Amino acid sequence: MKNLSQMMKQAQELQTKMQEMQTRLEGTEITGQSGAGMVEVTLNGKGEMRGLKIDPSLLSAGGGEVLEDLIVAAHNDAKVRVEQHTQEEMGKLTGGLNLPPGMKLPF
Repeated sequence: MKNLSQMMKQAQELQTKMQEMQTRLEGTEITGQSGAGMVEVTLNGKGEMRGLKIDPSLLSAGGGEVLEDLIVAAHNDAKVRVEQHTQEEMGKLTGGLNLPPGMKLPF
């Protein structure tokens, strides 16, 4: 029973650390860009958009379709960066614990 008790304690500690990590991620802002920096999208660690910057020259060019594509590309870039950052933070939390493919924390 001692091992079960120890495992439960470790699970509770991991849960507390995960909650702390999620709070930190929510406060983290990561920026993605496209068009050589002409469009920037900033997301928080939960993937929520926090900002959008568009170079004024794109607005006057009248190329709405190009602008739309650049916004999507910048958002996708930011999303990839958020996912990478989250994986790095999770790796720190789990101490390099190798999880099976497709298994993500938090469950």
